Amino acid sequence: MKVELRSVELFGFHGAYAEEQRDGQRFLYDVELEVGERGADDDLASAIDYTEVAATISEVNERRFDLLEALAATLADTLLERFAPESVLVRVRKPEVRPAGLTVEFSAVTVSRP
Repeated sequence: MKVELRSVELFGFHGAYAEEQRDGQRFLYDVELEVGERGADDDLASAIDYTEVAATISEVNERRFDLLEALAATLADTLLERFAPESVLVRVRKPEVRPAGLTVEFSAVTVSRP
């Protein structure tokens, strides 16, 4: 089984450029935690509570990172440490990025940890 949260939208001040650090922008987080059979017994105490996962995403987002790679890796490591899933996948998207003046749907970094 997997616990998944998709398109968790938070405002942050991540980025390598001064205007990103000053003005901030929206970030979208997608996370997947492979949880095995945790929660199959219908007992929240044995499950991974997705509200706590969401709170962890928000907590990590409060920090400031120059690179999406560092942000995604820190979130993946924090989720592993706190919830001990079998594996975790984290994608962080910047929907308003305009690389080289081009229009793109989003820029993203994905991190997977066993």
